Amino acid sequence: MKQKIGALLAALALAVSAAACGAPGASVTPTPVPAATPAPTPAPEQIVRPETQPAFPATVTDAAGRQVSIESQPETLVSGYYITTSMLIAMGQQDKLVGIEAKAASRPIYALAAPELLELPNVGSAKEFDLEGCAALEPDLAILPLRLKDAADTLTELGIPTITVNPEDLEQMAQTVRLLGQAIGAVEEAQALLDDNQATQDFLEQTLAGAAAPRVYLAGNSSYLSTAGGAMYQNALIELGGGENVAAGLTDTYWAQVSYEQLLSWDPEVILIACDAGYTREELLGDPQLEQLSAVRSGAVYAMPSGVEAWDSPVPSALVGSRWVASVLHGDAYPFGQFQADAAEFYRNFYGFEIDPALLPDPLAW
Repeated sequence: MKQKIGALLAALALAVSAAACGAPGASVTPTPVPAATPAPTPAPEQIVRPETQPAFPATVTDAAGRQVSIESQPETLVSGYYITTSMLIAMGQQDKLVGIEAKAASRPIYALAAPELLELPNVGSAKEFDLEGCAALEPDLAILPLRLKDAADTLTELGIPTITVNPEDLEQMAQTVRLLGQAIGAVEEAQALLDDNQATQDFLEQTLAGAAAPRVYLAGNSSYLSTAGGAMYQNALIELGGGENVAAGLTDTYWAQVSYEQLLSWDPEVILIACDAGYTREELLGDPQLEQLSAVRSGAVYAMPSGVEAWDSPVPSALVGSRWVASVLHGDAYPFGQFQADAAEFYRNFYGFEIDPALLPDPLAW
């Protein structure tokens, strides 16, 4: 194995190069049956129901369109992406992990739900992936973000089945959950998570039906002059929560930088601050160039809590984030106390811990 790794170290430069976003989402084989939920669902050929789970060996199609053969049900896993690590915890598969992405200590969900993961070797990040370290763990299956497709190819050459994922929006997130469920033999657990997310979408649509959608600006975590356009998951976060994303017309597939003039022309009624922002609500409110914004004048600026998980990314609890947005924008229809109870139930059911209410402070009490 080490000789093979040494011969392939030249591929590392390619492995850490970032591929363009927006590649097709993952699908699985063999041909499944349609989903039973009444709400809109992916195309039938992308759906795997629990009763169709095949015996291994199995073949799946990953986010890069690669056909990956998995000879037997994986017992050891490496996840090089925080989103898939969180998905594996939500599916009860954390005990199979032998390596995870870098900076695990910065993600509270691990300490809350699976603190043993903090002791695992890390395989770096998409920018600095440790190809040799990952290979040395000899997992039965490695799971990498799409931008590490070249690393996935190299690991496959080394005899380590590797799949890529690209959960960049709600639909691709659901496809990733299905892919993981098929690849690790946890289809039923994956479907339970998808069913819960669908139930949340249905609940929010019914609860907020007919409610006026306020104009919302989502301020990015690196700067409040960065935001998410209509091509990003964060657009669904806002819309499912009953808001209208003022930046929906932007086509960027990553956080877009905007000018003061653009933000003033949008004049949002509400500003939401992304999780783990490098600035404070007070700093935004105190910027004299923003003092004429409707949201600033009324004080309708709210920071998403960061004590559990980054809901402004397509993690399994992303729909909890939409519930939070709904409680902020439409507290009359969905009171914050109900949000707290619903969030606690989600984390109890899928992550196995009781959430401290102090981690979910009422933003309207500020």
